[in-house]
Amino acid sequence: GQFCGGEDLSECLKTVDELYNFQVGTILDYSVEGEDTEEDFENTASEIIKTMEVAAGSNGKIPFAVFKVTGIGNKDLLSKRQSQLNELTDEEKESYSKIITRIQRIISRADELNVPVLIDAEESWIQDEIDAIALDFMQLYNKERILVYNTYQLYRWEILPELKNHHEMADKIGFKIGAKLVRGAYIEKERNNAKEEEYKDPVHKTKELTDFDFNEAVKYCLENVNDISIVLGTHNEASSKLCLELMNQKNIQPSDKRVYFAQLLGMSDNISFNLAKYGYNVAKYVPYGPIESVMPYLFRRAAENSSIAGQSSREFLMLKREIRRRKKTK
Repeated sequence: GQFCGGEDLSECLKTVDELYNFQVGTILDYSVEGEDTEEDFENTASEIIKTMEVAAGSNGKIPFAVFKVTGIGNKDLLSKRQSQLNELTDEEKESYSKIITRIQRIISRADELNVPVLIDAEESWIQDEIDAIALDFMQLYNKERILVYNTYQLYRWEILPELKNHHEMADKIGFKIGAKLVRGAYIEKERNNAKEEEYKDPVHKTKELTDFDFNEAVKYCLENVNDISIVLGTHNEASSKLCLELMNQKNIQPSDKRVYFAQLLGMSDNISFNLAKYGYNVAKYVPYGPIESVMPYLFRRAAENSSIAGQSSREFLMLKREIRRRKKTK
């Protein structure tokens, strides 16, 4: 209940309305993981399209749609294609073709409905493949407006240069970049895999280096705001404040749709609701889906919430202070 909107779309609509009462949008995130049949992948693609159709009729309450490529395609297949160590079999080529067809179906529907779509980031051993797919679709759909957003995980030391390279490539070819900026969600898995497979750890050695790259990415995107639209996916107050200061310096209005802030449902409400109160574009990620399929997502959120130094207790203390303030005011 803390992090999840419900088991299906209809259960999420109350949350959508409640958030919008405070001018906070919703990003409906069908967070089913671990499915591995073509039928499962087709069902997930259909559900993602339903979220777009709900978004299109929401009068601005749902500003984005979102999906994970591994929700609609086999993770091992994506990894094999990225590694290029072995030629894909004919059966694997057919399965890969189906992944691209599903993505085409999703994004062409997003185009018809005029609903921007975020492609979530995943583990490094499949992320290059996801980046390539995202860039191909940006090139097709991001010429007149930004419809497709890729996600950049700045806890990886190679991602800030990659973001800049993507922008330079887009500038040469003639399309715009949609960039969701996050720190990252798979740190333990990334480090363990690097150790087991004996390659260089793709994650920054320290939190400070991650923070530096994240803030540099914010600066770079805002310096190029005519070419790059951003969704700032962060629970970090310092990074949020930095973005506000830079927007002010560059005369970017709070309501400018090229800059959005996003937090997860149940986390950092102090950031989300205060930004919205002052007219900034804010949306909450609202995951939903059958409980047994959403559990991996929920476990990551619980771990993330507890790993941010004192996050849960800090938010609890904020709530206590606010209750005392309201009682005193009353």
